[in-house]
Amino acid sequence: MKKSIGLLSALALSTLCSQTVFAQDEKAALVPLPSLDDFTRGDDGWAVGLGLGVEYESAYEGSDEFGFEIDPAGAVQWRTGDNIFYFAGEALGWRGLRDDVWLFEATVGFDEGREEADSDDGRLNGLGDSDEGAEFVLQARRAFNADWRYWLDGRIIASEDGNLGLFGVGRRFGEQNDGTGSELAVVAVFHDSDRANKDFGITAAQSTASGLPATNLDSGIRSVGVHYNYRQYVAENWLIFVEGLYEHYLGDVADSPITRNNYEAELGVGFIYIF
Repeated sequence: MKKSIGLLSALALSTLCSQTVFAQDEKAALVPLPSLDDFTRGDDGWAVGLGLGVEYESAYEGSDEFGFEIDPAGAVQWRTGDNIFYFAGEALGWRGLRDDVWLFEATVGFDEGREEADSDDGRLNGLGDSDEGAEFVLQARRAFNADWRYWLDGRIIASEDGNLGLFGVGRRFGEQNDGTGSELAVVAVFHDSDRANKDFGITAAQSTASGLPATNLDSGIRSVGVHYNYRQYVAENWLIFVEGLYEHYLGDVADSPITRNNYEAELGVGFIYIF
């Protein structure tokens, strides 16, 4: 990603191409939000997009260490009317549009957990590795009108290790209906005590092994954050994307010994080829 250099290059490239490439007819996405990949070009049937992304991000939640990570991007999708079924890496799901202003989504995903080795500075030594496992995500978005200029978002992430609730409001920029342009969302995140302690708690045994004080967290607000998405075609089948995330921890989470920074941040750029 090369930090800001990659970001500026991507934005410059999209600007140079905008007067030529984007003269092509736009194909309506299921919902014209850059945060939701839609490779179907408005047609029923199969669609495939494959690519790579490079992220500069926190090493783990609450970390003061940052590093680069390369991840695959894209998805395999099948569209029928106002429904898209998809497989995207570690997620299998469905999303459907209803009455032009309601979007519902259900996903089965995978949480990789946290490993002691995630900290190069040994900040997690003695805490052990947290469990990997499946997550079930239910989401509903409600647009203020059919152009999806403004929208509200509610999401529940459930697992055997606890639950998260996310509530947000967003704005889409640009006039495109093909899922390109940019989007900004503000989100509040809540967790129950099981999830809070999985991510930021320290048991008596972990305290003895790590030297950190035992910590037990209650349910409540976890953080507030800002999420930015940008999508743009630079050729008929080539799509570039930029994503940015800033999450500011609140309450007990900010006071946990695991939380070396009171925020988590991430910036990523990448490309996807649509077949």
